[in-house]
Amino acid sequence: MLRQFQLNYRQALSETASLLCASIMLIFLVSMVIFIAFQGSQYFVPKSAYKVSITFADAREEVFYQTSALSLENVKAQFDSRYLGQFLAEPENTPEVSVQLAEEVYQVVLDSGRVHFGQFYALSSMDEPALPLSELDNLRDTVALLQISLQEAQEGRLKDLHERIAQLDRSGVATDAPARDALMLNFNRWQAHVFELDRQIQKYRMQFKQADGDLISIALNDLDYLYQPNQLTLTDKIGFTFSKIWQFVSDKPKQASTTGGVFPAIFGTILMVILMAVAVAPFGIVSAIYLHEYAPDNRLTGLIRIGISNMAAVPSVVYGVFGLGFFVYTLGGSIDELLYSNTLPSPTFGTPGLLWASLTMGLLTLPVVIVSAEEGLKRVPTGLRAGSYALGATKFETIMRVVVPMASPGMLTGVILAIARAAGEVAPLILVGAVKFAPNLPIDGEFPFVHLERQFMHLGVFIYDGAFHNQTETQSSSLMFATCMLLLIIVFLLNISAIMFRHRLRDKYERV
Repeated sequence: MLRQFQLNYRQALSETASLLCASIMLIFLVSMVIFIAFQGSQYFVPKSAYKVSITFADAREEVFYQTSALSLENVKAQFDSRYLGQFLAEPENTPEVSVQLAEEVYQVVLDSGRVHFGQFYALSSMDEPALPLSELDNLRDTVALLQISLQEAQEGRLKDLHERIAQLDRSGVATDAPARDALMLNFNRWQAHVFELDRQIQKYRMQFKQADGDLISIALNDLDYLYQPNQLTLTDKIGFTFSKIWQFVSDKPKQASTTGGVFPAIFGTILMVILMAVAVAPFGIVSAIYLHEYAPDNRLTGLIRIGISNMAAVPSVVYGVFGLGFFVYTLGGSIDELLYSNTLPSPTFGTPGLLWASLTMGLLTLPVVIVSAEEGLKRVPTGLRAGSYALGATKFETIMRVVVPMASPGMLTGVILAIARAAGEVAPLILVGAVKFAPNLPIDGEFPFVHLERQFMHLGVFIYDGAFHNQTETQSSSLMFATCMLLLIIVFLLNISAIMFRHRLRDKYERV
């Protein structure tokens, strides 16, 4: 009786400890996700604008400041802790800071991502030096037409004339030949037309008065949008948030990756994991089938399994160094010598790029695929194999038509987990192809359309760079957290899809 009581007590204690540990871990994970989501949401919601006055003993500074703080006291405390130091010429010269809501201030966002704050002063065109804000749409339409004319002149006439002049140079036509003189005359005329169009475009401008009274002038062709942050209604705020989310997933980074979107990073991450999956899935599954179905159970096979397990524990940066040395310098350098010798010493494949990053990540995640696939093969009942042999099937037919379909849930799980890990890695990718900003996507309309030699952007690397270089900027830190939340969502969806496919395949073959 006492013995049974002790066993029950130990079992209850063990279950309680397990439940407590699981609860603590769950609370920690949920808290982490909530914190990241809250910080990232600050990038999408509109913020109020305030006018901050910094009064010294002998001077006065006034600036516009944007924040989501709810009270003037919180705005003042936040400004003091973050930005007041840049106004202090001497430590002992402590200024007096006052804050007030800037009701009429505009937030002006440029195409480059740069942001200005100011009160509207005037619009100007080629004919009128001072126009009201109501004329903004008409002036922007005029500028858009001039931009179209400028683009047609640059990409149409000038480009064609430039190619014809280059053809004369390749043909060795004399510099004083009548054909060259006619082309140069036409080229100079169109170039002067382009300069005139650009001068006209620069005449359409908008002026704002800053907090200190100085005027800033902004060309309308550089303007993305403007709005009054303190005048937004609830509907306007909701629309602003959704437009900001769309910009986040569809635009490229701007202003040194402190604003804009992360579309190139999303595109690069997805393309890299697709190439990695195409490379690692067949090789990993075939390796698992050989180890489980064909390899003899001896010491050599045991050493191979131990080596595969140890590969999963190797630090990821080691794979990055290996990829840089073997894939980039050795394999890529050999390809350049064989196929691109005319471009040397400028490398084509002998430099970090998308192909080498995909292969490196494939090598890093290969143990995950092999182990998961082999575990799936072990769960196939022995009776199914025996039944297949009894019906006259060969070993190959048994493996391909009975064993592999039954083990497919585990194999698919291994591939999805490998993709999820590759989506979040940073250290090896920095060495073999991922960069902070890549203006050209690996896929475009230029032959061969998919450029595997190009460097690319990756969500993990983008987050790392944002955390490392932009730790004090509110806008950039919220962009970093938003990107982090996006990466968590992608990994979460990948894992959910793995669970769904695994259950669907398992139900399908268990019914069979």
